[in-house]
Amino acid sequence: MQKPTKLITDNPELLLYIDSPLHVTVLGGIKLTGFDRLKVTLKIVCSGNVQAAFRHNLDLYNSIQTEQLIEKSAEALDLPAADIAKAVSRLITALEAYRSERLEAMKPKQAEKKQLNEAERKAALQYLKAPGLLGRTRQAIAASGIVGEEVNSLIAYLVYTSRKRHNPLHLMCLGPSGTGKTWLQERVSELMPEEDKLEITVLSMNAFYYFGRDELTHKLLLIEDMDGADKVLYPLRELQSKRRITKTVTLKDSKGNLKTVTLNVEGPVCVSGCTTREKLYEDNANRCILVYTDGSAEQDKKIMDYQRRLSAGLIDQLAERSVREQIKNVQRLLQPVSVRNPYATYLRLPDAVFKPRRTMMLLLLFIETITFYHQYQREVKTDTDTGEQYIESTITDIEAAFTLLDTTLLKKSDELNNACRMFFEDLKTWLKGNDTDAFYSKEVRPAFRISPSSLGRYLYELERMGYIKIARGSRYKGFEYKVQRWDDLENLTSDAHSLMETILADIRKDTAGDPQVTQAPDGLHKVQKTNTKQAVSQAS
Repeated sequence: MQKPTKLITDNPELLLYIDSPLHVTVLGGIKLTGFDRLKVTLKIVCSGNVQAAFRHNLDLYNSIQTEQLIEKSAEALDLPAADIAKAVSRLITALEAYRSERLEAMKPKQAEKKQLNEAERKAALQYLKAPGLLGRTRQAIAASGIVGEEVNSLIAYLVYTSRKRHNPLHLMCLGPSGTGKTWLQERVSELMPEEDKLEITVLSMNAFYYFGRDELTHKLLLIEDMDGADKVLYPLRELQSKRRITKTVTLKDSKGNLKTVTLNVEGPVCVSGCTTREKLYEDNANRCILVYTDGSAEQDKKIMDYQRRLSAGLIDQLAERSVREQIKNVQRLLQPVSVRNPYATYLRLPDAVFKPRRTMMLLLLFIETITFYHQYQREVKTDTDTGEQYIESTITDIEAAFTLLDTTLLKKSDELNNACRMFFEDLKTWLKGNDTDAFYSKEVRPAFRISPSSLGRYLYELERMGYIKIARGSRYKGFEYKVQRWDDLENLTSDAHSLMETILADIRKDTAGDPQVTQAPDGLHKVQKTNTKQAVSQAS
């Protein structure tokens, strides 16, 4: 009859193996890497003679070392060598099983794809087929617990939806610290199925290359802070642009010979990240749709009111979770389908837009994503030449894209960064209220409650760009500044809106009588900006 054995693993650094009458302690545990070796430090005692102990360091896969262990421990403990040989064999088997269990437990668990039941599928299909899809989605996003940020949250939702397409969009949330960038990304991502997303805090330099070949395909990658991913920005950009990354490394085979191995990781992926430093990550930002979190006093009041009601138990969190689950099911029902935009040739960008090639591509992909989201409301057509099935964008999709990306396209035309632009607009409002066009920095700082370093940075940038000039003064007595350009933002906004209206008018003129040419989807008009100042405020 085989003796009972037991491996106690409560302390990974001090494993205890009991094979009566032997008690074997594995000092320091075992290494989980290197399956071709099993190096251990053993302390062996006999239950009948605990005073005598045998200690030995060896590789249990080395037959010579194992034979020496058996021989010397049998002599030291005065036990039959055959019994010790059997115990050592069982110890090796137990340690191998333990190592395999530890390695399996360390593997990231892939969320299982939920299979919708008939009722869930019917509800999701009805949701996607009902009129006013974008308007109802905006309302559902708000009902899921996202306070304010109506435009930004809907943009983020559509960008995350694009992960299922061959050419996904990417998102970057920008804004000062404490304005809710990570909160916005996190709450919108909760509307995406767990099996379709991967949250990242910190990545090592080569981490992306060691994912499985198809492990990232059509995944949403959420980066909490771009600073935590600074070592992988290059492969991240390659995943965004080329939709795949490769790396060739040199490894030794079992005989010690060097050979080259190519690691391939396939996309496409949808990347979303947060940062306060747009300029630092400009190469990545150029590939993304940019959203600027709302740092206004009005948004602060909304969030604090929600926090108070949540603490008081006045928020129906069960209802919020129900909405999130419903939207997840809607996302699971979306299927890959090709999109063609018959009105793409009408689209133009304002001349002031920087990097127009990438901006145009982002606009086109965003329109296609809106069409993709409406796939259950569009006729599926077949290309007679290739046999490819596809759906077509409509003018309502273009109107919706223009409405949602109004501020984003405006920012692409502005040579000032968002923080500096906000300061300049607030400065002009303050000067108009005081009926003057000149100011000293010592007057502005207490009025705006801004740090001296930030104020100096903004004034330097505005002077360098020609938005203000030094009228008089010295570094000792202080400088008096005057505003040189009062209507630059209004002119940018007017030009952009005029161009969009012209594009839509041209499409309507050339498609007169087409039943697809209708007004913007119900609900989106509620989030349109009413004036330039409000647009900039909401974007910041």
